[in-house]
Amino acid sequence: MPAIGDLAPDFTLPDQDKQPVTLSDLRGRPVMLVFFPLAFSSTCTGELCAIRDDWDAYERRGVTVLGISVDSTYALRAWRQDQHYGNRFLSDRWPVGRAAKLYGVWSEEQGFAERGTFILDAGGVVRYAVHNPSSVARDEAAYVTALDAIMAQAGSE
Repeated sequence: MPAIGDLAPDFTLPDQDKQPVTLSDLRGRPVMLVFFPLAFSSTCTGELCAIRDDWDAYERRGVTVLGISVDSTYALRAWRQDQHYGNRFLSDRWPVGRAAKLYGVWSEEQGFAERGTFILDAGGVVRYAVHNPSSVARDEAAYVTALDAIMAQAGSE
């Protein structure tokens, strides 16, 4: 798992519309990577709905939110439409779990990512990280608190 202060490992994955997304191309604004096990599952839906329901907090802070799982682009597109999510989703399907492995959240036993969230500053440096087992939901409010701290620190530099 990358440590706080490390440059985030780069990757390219297709989004829900099969468009390639390269993490390093998003520099210049904060990025939040939200690794989750599987679309349409109850805990994952609850976590992503919490982000959706607080979406203006992310927009006001200029954050790019990317959900990442091993689901197919088709499943991610259907889930995004079904739940009216505002963020993009990336498919870590092939090679399976490549990005999750880079971030240390891959579960070989389960065949999918555990719950990992990484907030990167505008320069692509990891400023916040949390890694929970697949059975333990994350606290969305902690993301907004972390973003405020990251932005306050960037403003004082």
